[in-house]
Amino acid sequence: MLQVGLSLPRAPEGEARAFPAELDGDGGDGDGASSAQVVLSSSPITVVVTPEDDTWHISGSCTAGGPFMDWDQTAEVEQQADPPEDTLSRPPKELKKLAREGCWAASRTLRAAAYQRLCQRVACRLVTPDALVYGDVATRLFGKHGASSHPLPDFLGGCSLPTYCLNPHGVAALKKILICIGNLFPDITYSPALPSLVALLLHYSEDEAQCFENISRLIASNAPHTSYIDQSFLAHQASCMTFGDLANKHCPAAHKLIASTSENVFEVYSEWLSWLFRDLPFSYAIRVFDVFLLEGQKVLYRIALALLKQYRLSVSSAQQEGSDTKAELQAFVQNIAQHVTVDKLLERAFGIRLFSRKEIWLLQMANRKALMERGITMVQGRQSFHLAVDMQSFSSSIVSAQEMRIIWSWIPERFSLFPPLLLFSTSEDGCSLQRFYSCCEGYEPTVLLLKTTEGEVCGAFLSSDWSERKKNGLTSGFFGTGECFVFTVRPEMERYEWVFIKKPELAKAMPRSRQRSPSPIPTAPLSSSPHSRSASPNLLTVPAPQRKGRLSPFLAIRHFLLPSKTASMFMSGSREGIVIGGGGGQALSLDANLLWGRTEPCETFDNPPLCQENFKVQLLEVWGFQNT
Repeated sequence: MLQVGLSLPRAPEGEARAFPAELDGDGGDGDGASSAQVVLSSSPITVVVTPEDDTWHISGSCTAGGPFMDWDQTAEVEQQADPPEDTLSRPPKELKKLAREGCWAASRTLRAAAYQRLCQRVACRLVTPDALVYGDVATRLFGKHGASSHPLPDFLGGCSLPTYCLNPHGVAALKKILICIGNLFPDITYSPALPSLVALLLHYSEDEAQCFENISRLIASNAPHTSYIDQSFLAHQASCMTFGDLANKHCPAAHKLIASTSENVFEVYSEWLSWLFRDLPFSYAIRVFDVFLLEGQKVLYRIALALLKQYRLSVSSAQQEGSDTKAELQAFVQNIAQHVTVDKLLERAFGIRLFSRKEIWLLQMANRKALMERGITMVQGRQSFHLAVDMQSFSSSIVSAQEMRIIWSWIPERFSLFPPLLLFSTSEDGCSLQRFYSCCEGYEPTVLLLKTTEGEVCGAFLSSDWSERKKNGLTSGFFGTGECFVFTVRPEMERYEWVFIKKPELAKAMPRSRQRSPSPIPTAPLSSSPHSRSASPNLLTVPAPQRKGRLSPFLAIRHFLLPSKTASMFMSGSREGIVIGGGGGQALSLDANLLWGRTEPCETFDNPPLCQENFKVQLLEVWGFQNT
């Protein structure tokens, strides 16, 4: 027997992609076409707990056009006056504005029409199951009376069904549609998001067949380089890792709090889609779905980041000490109405300046590649990821295991899957720059740590192999990508990323046809003395474009039209020493003996001095990543 209640069991989330590209006004790659160009994600939201048994029974069938929603569970009120007839025919930018402002919420009729129209415009495979196919398959599986003992599909991953405000007829229809999907799409192996999307569409569908046809179009989307719905654990986990990367960059205060109070940051961020589609109240979740169908994955990232920022404002480090961060975040989102209205939440979400969908897509593909290197396949089910820094076995002469765990939480997720590997240490390998190069070449990326004789500790995450320095011959040149950053550990922990991370409006995405190598730009040369700084203008150049297929494609400067080339000087090496960061100064520079160094503010990272401006090195370590 089915029990309807308000319990909210945990469930993994998935990812889907939505359209249309031309509606993404935030640096996307839309060209005015109506095909899908964006990745989107969603996650199970559970209001009804299904029985533990594999089998269940449907008695009766939802009639065509019958209501699926229990309107007593929602405060939504039907607008009496019909909306203007031309609402859905307006230009894309106007439609996006109307959806963000909650226009669909004013009328059930308008929202239903909008959902139907948007789904029908999705480009999909020619042979895609439609409403007629659903009728035939449903009759074969359930019979004329709708009775069924078929188990729910394995791709649900054992999670309970998301039902929001569906009535018993709606719950039965949801099960029937999912079973038909499992029957007609056998390649789906893991998609806990799928029930959420079906349930949301079902609220505003005329009948089961219409809902099935629309969700089938999302599943069968053939837009290039995109998919609407993740259909494997590999794709699902890659989207969760991508959100972790974005949270790391755009919510540094919240990320630092979570990293310092949680044993496994991966597990916390793996719930991000559940915040949107399981924990948010229905009146919030349906508004998210409104803009999601128009704008795609970026809108989900924005709203989840806005929730994370709001959470950080509502709690303190003291409150978090010893608490269950996942549970705290879930409770916070469930009670979001106490903190911010849905309109204000969306306003704050759209105030977050993300990079283009192209850059996000590159990052997602890089995360997917890293997961495959860890042995994740298309057909396996959900598994747990353990923290890469083993608190018991990690040993460094410069930082503690806890400090390294926070540093590891700052680096891109596709690398933090792997444990740290010590490549070079001045205490073991001596103070030799050539030895430094020979030990570090072949590893990408690396983490450099140094401790001064005054006890200060700082360092850098370096995205590229040090062998890149050889490409410029005798001329020293900068290389690397915008994933590089510098940081301090003691006396305080702080990170300084590429200036365009916090100020993406300073750089415009560069069309593929206009991508070109930057021209050389002068900067100060390396100096072997910490007390002198030559003004000679001709030793260093800005980065050359990365080779195709590198491990760090995200934020490569070839994708941006930069207003100032001095703001893209990431790392450089020569026989005289190494430099990290440039433009108006050098964030970190070391001489050929790895003994003396200097730190200054620079344009690339917009950082203050990382320690005393002129310092002597006590210890230096370089860490790589095992199995990369």
